Amino acid sequence: MSRVMTCGEATIRLLTKYGVNTVFGIPGVHTLDFCRALDKEVRHIQARNEQGAGFMAEGWARATGEPGVAVVISGPGVTNVSTALGQAYADSLPVLVLSAETASNTIGKGWGVLHEITEQKKVTEPLTAFSATAHCAQDVPELLARAFTLFASQRPRPVHLSIPIDVQAEMVEEEWEPVALPKRPSAGASEIAKAAKLLKDAASPLIMVGGGACGASAELTIIAERVGAIVIASTAGKGIVDDDHPLSLSASTARPQVLKLLSEAGVILAVGTELSETDSFIERMDFKGQLIRVDIDSKKINDFYPADLGIIGDAKSVMAKLQAALDDFTSDGREAAEIRVAEVRGQIRAGLSVAEQQHTAVLETLSSAAPENIVWSGDACQLVYTGAFMLPVHAPRHWFYPAGYCALGNALPNAIGAKLAQPDIPIAVIAGDGGFMFTMPELITAAELQLALPIIIWENGGLKQIQDDMDARQISRVGVEGINPDFVMLAKACHCHSADTANLDELQSAFQVALKADRPTVIVVHQARS
Repeated sequence: MSRVMTCGEATIRLLTKYGVNTVFGIPGVHTLDFCRALDKEVRHIQARNEQGAGFMAEGWARATGEPGVAVVISGPGVTNVSTALGQAYADSLPVLVLSAETASNTIGKGWGVLHEITEQKKVTEPLTAFSATAHCAQDVPELLARAFTLFASQRPRPVHLSIPIDVQAEMVEEEWEPVALPKRPSAGASEIAKAAKLLKDAASPLIMVGGGACGASAELTIIAERVGAIVIASTAGKGIVDDDHPLSLSASTARPQVLKLLSEAGVILAVGTELSETDSFIERMDFKGQLIRVDIDSKKINDFYPADLGIIGDAKSVMAKLQAALDDFTSDGREAAEIRVAEVRGQIRAGLSVAEQQHTAVLETLSSAAPENIVWSGDACQLVYTGAFMLPVHAPRHWFYPAGYCALGNALPNAIGAKLAQPDIPIAVIAGDGGFMFTMPELITAAELQLALPIIIWENGGLKQIQDDMDARQISRVGVEGINPDFVMLAKACHCHSADTANLDELQSAFQVALKADRPTVIVVHQARS
């Protein structure tokens, strides 16, 4: 016989039946009924700000592809977590934010009750696949079924569910059960045959992969080898084909040497990618060949880059069928493609600016000391911009750099979420000095959890990219040169190890020690000022 419990407690219990074992957040007076089940039914991780909690849930989703969950209060909890929702939306990540809301009879009234937003769901509607309010306890299992169905079978964008405090307190007598989740769609035989023929007949085929193709790493590598295709990744697709593979140009779309390749391709196979301008940083890429687009989102097939052949389906399923259709085929163009990749890699290295050469020296030092399976959690900073094409990554979901929404401050909390999801995989943070300060309090969260996280802070005197942009446009610098804290003393105050490095040898040594430490280590790296 099921136990009578509050709706808040029943909600957390139902999450566990959908496979959730960890949630991130900060308890408040409006989430007390959720708290009845926290650390009984699931592990609760206390963040220091709801934005950090959202970024931790996002990091969990980035690392695993499974839903990351944040539980927050109404009002300011929702507005704080909204930045992480926007980023998860931009990068197609399954994040669930479960929040409180003011009592049902106050919604929309503007009475000035605690944590009031007159209609909370409207705040997050543009940032989510859907945002909904439960008006009674029985709405909750229906809304959670809708959310997890979306995560399992559609483009996995975030969801926000608000449960008013009076609904949380309702008593639930029956045991809520999860629904059976549908599978993602796949392609028909005729579509696969057309795609295979285009690739077999193509001169200089090219494959472009995005985050939606993370599950198809093995299949895409084999397809590239069979048809002799050069592979270019978005930042979200970096590592799907190993960056060290002789056909891979990593996430280098923004480099002029790589943009030139696009117009040389006879056929472009774009899998799980928006072909976004935040990867190329030009208004429109110059595709002259035929474009095959494979995407689970039907809206992407004929948007800014209309497809000559559009296939709606799950990347792994579609690529498995395409691989099978190419079983009897081996292109004679692979050797030429590998030579072309080697040439372009050389051109990219030769074209590095002085600052990018400094970045590369740091990145190569880190890479030489890192385990092959390391996950790099990057913030928006110049060291990470260069790392997109100069730091080798060997598997999907091992490079976090949200280039689309491009919020600052995600790197550290993303890494916390990822490390908790995959405790046996080494994870390192790369953040700029300015971006690190956005979510700096989560350093205490990482220390409290005793996570072995090397945290590389690229100290270049403020918001360097915006400084450079202002200088290039002859705008006097304003608001981009604020002072930094003493990062070594800050680390100590937050119960972390630290190292202020003066050269690459010191960096390598500190990084190696940090990977095995009993808590986070803040490693400060100063940009050369010559």
